[in-house]
Amino acid sequence: MSTNEVRVQRVDSTLLITIDRPHARNAVNSAVAALLSKALDELEADTTLRSGVLTGSQGTFSAGMDLKAALEGELPTVPGRGFGGLTEAELTKPLIAAVEGFALGGGFELALSCDLIVAAEDAKFGLPEVRRGLVAAAGGVIRLPKRIPYHLAMELLLTGRPVSGDRAGRLGLVNQVTAPGEAVAAALELAQQLAHSAPLSLAMVKRLVRSGDGMPEADAFAVQRAAMDTLMASADAHEGMTAFAERREPRWTGK
Repeated sequence: MSTNEVRVQRVDSTLLITIDRPHARNAVNSAVAALLSKALDELEADTTLRSGVLTGSQGTFSAGMDLKAALEGELPTVPGRGFGGLTEAELTKPLIAAVEGFALGGGFELALSCDLIVAAEDAKFGLPEVRRGLVAAAGGVIRLPKRIPYHLAMELLLTGRPVSGDRAGRLGLVNQVTAPGEAVAAALELAQQLAHSAPLSLAMVKRLVRSGDGMPEADAFAVQRAAMDTLMASADAHEGMTAFAERREPRWTGK
């Protein structure tokens, strides 16, 4: 699939998804939201794809919601999946944000929706909604205080001031900080590391982390025990242990 506003490219077992609206700093309108959702469907449906990388074209991740389109009544959301077709979606496969330039407002929230974030040192993360009479309602006010200390999250949410990729790395907000222009390459390399892990295990980690959020420990362990019973009965669990005993690389089937 290839369009003028969202491009996809297969790189080994990774789907590289690029928002391509450079004239609008890759702001998200309804068309981009629908196309991102379609790209994520492709990632989920293709059993040979292990993970995805989300980025933006020409040195900008995304300036967030297209305010001009929003003023005309256009909603950059997908029912059941939220802003950009991502912020409320429940994906089974890992998704990595590769951030260059600005990740502002909804753009920052798209990155927060990903499982891992790689950012250039001069990238800019910000939630300026309060300066527009809005709030960061696509996950910012919910997710950011869970990722970094409360007072630091409130600094970003209340002032709207951006932070650099370098500072985001020091705050623990991003997994890896790169030189400018290197975020996508680093994200693809990280995705290759994920390809060595069992697909069922990756999906199970994501599901257990989501379900355990805010759940009492006793309940979380009960959910985990049931999930582990299913996982231990899988062909991939048997293959993983067999491959370890035989000192060879496992051959995953996703079953």
